[in-house]
Amino acid sequence: MTNPADKVERWSIDKLIPYARNARTHSDEQIGQIAASIKEWGWTTPILVDETGGIIAGHGRTLAAQKLGMTEVPVMVAKGWSDAKKRAYVLADNKLALNAGWDNEMLRLELGEIGDLGFDLDLTGFNAGEIAGLQFDDDAEAEMPDLNDGDKEPFQQKTFTLHDEQAEGVDNAITLARTNPLADTGLNENTNGNALALICREWLAGKNGKR
Repeated sequence: MTNPADKVERWSIDKLIPYARNARTHSDEQIGQIAASIKEWGWTTPILVDETGGIIAGHGRTLAAQKLGMTEVPVMVAKGWSDAKKRAYVLADNKLALNAGWDNEMLRLELGEIGDLGFDLDLTGFNAGEIAGLQFDDDAEAEMPDLNDGDKEPFQQKTFTLHDEQAEGVDNAITLARTNPLADTGLNENTNGNALALICREWLAGKNGKR
């Protein structure tokens, strides 16, 4: 079998044709992150195209290259691939990466040490909130923050950006937590807020070895 990665070529970016039915989306923020990555490390993964320049993998990198004003990009050519094979790989290239997980303890150590070396952690793709969520002192007991008396004011409305699978997990957890009678008698008049508080308490109890 011929491997596309066996030969990398440089093509004019104008020759590349995005796949019109690409199901993967790229926000302006993510394109900026990819562009910053290319500026820092250069090209580490060429764009995968077919013989006519149709993009199979690398739509985000192509958009980032355009943002950077590049006129040529490195490509790998998938020669002889059937239409079905190309279309399936457009999906597989994105989905297979999402199927991986994280060792949070190892991730915390790596990000901490890389940050201590003075490297810009924004370039890793992790935002400040994600990094802060990993920074637990293993010798300290996590505590539930003090809650107000349940009045509507003051209150905080927080917005989180989640992948579809993460959002589904949160929704399922809230639905399950709302079956607990405490969700109807909690400090928050909104039972979703009480359910989230219960979920946090359960998580903290597990973190502290209390259940």
